[in-house]
Amino acid sequence: MIRTIILTVENKPGALARITGLFSARGINIESLTVARTDDPTLSHMTIVVDLDEVALEKLLKLLDRLVDVVTVTAVDMRNAVERELLLLKVRHEPGQKLELLKEAEIFRARVVDVSPQSYVLELTGDEEKLEAFIRVFEKYGILELVRSGKVAMARG
Repeated sequence: MIRTIILTVENKPGALARITGLFSARGINIESLTVARTDDPTLSHMTIVVDLDEVALEKLLKLLDRLVDVVTVTAVDMRNAVERELLLLKVRHEPGQKLELLKEAEIFRARVVDVSPQSYVLELTGDEEKLEAFIRVFEKYGILELVRSGKVAMARG
């Protein structure tokens, strides 16, 4: 089952390596990982997405909590959390397609962040389902490049 783990960690060299090393040593694949400094420059926020059953998740949370760099660790139920992902999509455009392409981007509330004679770069944020639907719609134009940030999550309330 897909699980989202939120950690607050000390913003120090080697912290990420120690945390990901724990996953690697146990043969746990990280599906998505994002890390960024918080409003406190001594701390970072990590969102890690893994595919684990409940028993394995509980063991992992206990191991993570023991690491010296980890300040807090929580597994969130996505019904009680907000999650978002950023997508940058470079799509080909042919003469005569501009209006249709821009209208479809607007339906998703995507923004055009770069324009060239042959392509547009579109930016979209949302949940995984929204991003997947957006990609499917824009495949007909010819996707030249696609980059996703990975999920970020925060508990509600």
